[in-house]
Amino acid sequence: MKIGKWLVRVILAGLAGLLFAGSAPAQQIAFTWDDLPAHSAMPPGETRVAIGRKLIDAMKAAHLPPVYGFVNGVATEREPSSEPMLKDWRDAGFPLGNHAWSHMNLNSASLADWEADVLKNEPILEKYAGKSDWHWLRYPYLAEGDTPEKRNEARQFLAAHRYRIAAVTMSFGDYLWNEPYARCVAKSDTAAIEQLETSYLDAASNDVDFRRAMAKALFGHDIPYVLLMHVGAFDAHMLPHLIGLYQNKGFGFVTLEEAEKDPFYQSSLDPTMPAGPDLLEAAMQARGLPLPPNRKPTLDVNSVCR
Repeated sequence: MKIGKWLVRVILAGLAGLLFAGSAPAQQIAFTWDDLPAHSAMPPGETRVAIGRKLIDAMKAAHLPPVYGFVNGVATEREPSSEPMLKDWRDAGFPLGNHAWSHMNLNSASLADWEADVLKNEPILEKYAGKSDWHWLRYPYLAEGDTPEKRNEARQFLAAHRYRIAAVTMSFGDYLWNEPYARCVAKSDTAAIEQLETSYLDAASNDVDFRRAMAKALFGHDIPYVLLMHVGAFDAHMLPHLIGLYQNKGFGFVTLEEAEKDPFYQSSLDPTMPAGPDLLEAAMQARGLPLPPNRKPTLDVNSVCR
């Protein structure tokens, strides 16, 4: 199925939804991007800077508000040529946040090592963020600590250093498509790339339905969703189509700050509070509610272009 046909189907579904929605306001998504300035494999001839510019151009063309990019500073040592992406991001008026220097997993690292990794990332944020608020932390791997004690101590550390937590309430595993895409471009396999395109949009569409069903089970209505994305080559390739998918499903776009004004994110905004569920799945579990159906991708992307 080509993207054009796929989008026609989504547009028709979105129009049908609008007929029933009446004058209800558009639902809201805050895009956020992890792993700046370097994520996953690159196709031949691609650069990290070019990927960043494609992402920026697509978001600007769709008039998205300022979008946070969460930085792993280690990439600027491993791939020095990637660092200009951070300047481009800021020049576009987009803010930066902390994703820890080396993307360290708090669940498997000691708390002291993880705290040092977060602090080690601050100089590069200070270098590029300017006067923007870079005191937002996205936990690498969304790992908040493997024990209640570690989780609470990490939150105390974040509060002491004036951080807020960038929660995640929408994510379809976009990162899974980036390596297969690089392989398929290297093989000039356009048919396989079309398969990747269709499966990517299907996964995003299914995820919207899954997240909205959980929000309505928990609260009786949608909340502003915080979308987790990664700065990969296939994400850059697909972003105009992905934005169109969300628009056709009736979504508008807000900043991370605006989304997290919703009461669901209260403990993420204030780490001095007791930790509460900051994933919808965790909130469902805490309430003893069954998860709604969540259709899995029909394509095994890891097998593509092997």
